[in-house]
Amino acid sequence: MENDQNKNENNKDSDSSLKSVGAFIWDLIKILIIALVIIVPFRMFIAEPFVVSGSSMQPNFHNHDYLIIDRLSYLRSQPQRGDVIVLKFPKDTSQFFIKRIIGLPGETVKVGQGFVTIYNTEHPEGMRITESYLPNQSETFGKTDPVVLGSDEYFVLGDNRTASSDSRVWGILPKDDIVGKVWARVYPPSSAGFFQTPSY
Repeated sequence: MENDQNKNENNKDSDSSLKSVGAFIWDLIKILIIALVIIVPFRMFIAEPFVVSGSSMQPNFHNHDYLIIDRLSYLRSQPQRGDVIVLKFPKDTSQFFIKRIIGLPGETVKVGQGFVTIYNTEHPEGMRITESYLPNQSETFGKTDPVVLGSDEYFVLGDNRTASSDSRVWGILPKDDIVGKVWARVYPPSSAGFFQTPSY
């Protein structure tokens, strides 16, 4: 009789343990599902991380900087001159670059005599842009023929003008190849912060 009672108690303990394990596993599955439902769309459509590789944006962005890219802004507004963006390299869309937008759709861009001149409806005679973010007022050399941008086409440059593969080398950037706007730097902590588009 006593043995039967012990067996019943052991069975109850076993059932209770199995139920606890089952409840834990079910809770874990629910958490994973909720995380996937929230995180995957967030990364695909709103923001995603990007790690800088190379020196083309120095001294403003350095190798291994960890950035957050805003994918949502350009669904509501157009890219602006001075925006720092992550883009798919038009010649090989499996590669991702970080550059700064200089020329906008409908404009003509000319690089010459060490600076960039923009021709548009507001400045038909040309506007030489002042780029305060460049190191020591670096001069810009390279392509000297004017580049005429069509609708949804952009001219992009790296801030490190002597060491950047950009629109001077491989041409215009279609809007469809823009991944998003650089929103914030989170690493290294000493340089963490949000980014503002400069005024011209």
